[in-house]
Amino acid sequence: MKSLATLTDPVYIPKEKFNFYERFWLRIMNDKRDLPFIYLLTTIHILVVPVAVLLFTPVLTGWWWWGVAIPYFYVSQFYFKGRFGLMFHCLCHRKTFKTPYQKPLHAYITWLICPLFGHAPEGYFSHHMGMHHIENNMPDDTSSTMGYQRDSLKGFLAYFFKFIFVGVINTIRYLFNRRRKKLYQRLTAGEYIFLIFCVAMCFLNFKATMLVFIVPLLFARFVMMLGNWTQHSFVDAKDPDNLYTSSINCINTVYNKTCWNDGYHIIHHLRPGMHYTEMPGEFLKRKDEFAKNKAIVFDGIHYLHIFIWLLTKRYDKLADNLVNINGAIFQSREEAISLMKERTKKIQTPPL
Repeated sequence: MKSLATLTDPVYIPKEKFNFYERFWLRIMNDKRDLPFIYLLTTIHILVVPVAVLLFTPVLTGWWWWGVAIPYFYVSQFYFKGRFGLMFHCLCHRKTFKTPYQKPLHAYITWLICPLFGHAPEGYFSHHMGMHHIENNMPDDTSSTMGYQRDSLKGFLAYFFKFIFVGVINTIRYLFNRRRKKLYQRLTAGEYIFLIFCVAMCFLNFKATMLVFIVPLLFARFVMMLGNWTQHSFVDAKDPDNLYTSSINCINTVYNKTCWNDGYHIIHHLRPGMHYTEMPGEFLKRKDEFAKNKAIVFDGIHYLHIFIWLLTKRYDKLADNLVNINGAIFQSREEAISLMKERTKKIQTPPL
């Protein structure tokens, strides 16, 4: 186990001077701390968008097509996917642009850029903002992990395939039953328009449609379910709606540098609208509450490590990177492992 040391995750460092391009965007943005999002979007428009369009044209044929397609898929789906997805997560929680620009720019990103990274238009926002943060992994959350044994490969596969086949339908039902009319209409429209679009594009270029839109969609839903499974694997059955004990934090990891402090998931559920650069400071302010609630915090590892070690039941590896805040959460390594095992047990929940 580890003690709580200095945090190395990103915080805001003021910049003294801005160049012309930055000043242009700052005129329409609410917060200069979000300029890194503009850098990322600019890079995507230079490296990803033109190549995606090129793959649908007759310019590339035979092995030339594959020579472009393979690097494109790697760059878009393995390099940019996480960065973009978690940036979009931030855009959903905070109004990045000033009022006249917010709706058109958010719609542009949602409908034209998100599909390149496997996000059907409106799906992520409707699910995440309209349901997940309201239910906080409780049984009415259609992506809740509570009803599964969370250190089991069989449990994860059941969780994943349920989401793939009925996750969208269950989310639409949830929003409809809660009378969140705009959200269920947006979700329904986004899913079915994207489905029709993909079918039509298959007639234009089947290979390109599979590579640019369909495979990324399946890959994104796998990655999102892997992430949500890991973030909500350790749940206290005696107090499942306690935000300190229904999720985890990952600190001092390179993942937080590339994905906007997404490792601070407990903080995110406690303060959903908090800017990502403020999360390390908020965590330090609340460290006594973390200790009091025996919250699970890992140092130096991220969700993929935790996911693999959970499914292989390597609780020793997890314990090696577990933070014993204030030296007060666990009296021994054995106690820490026992608590983690207890919190991954299946919790009986009523069916949706």
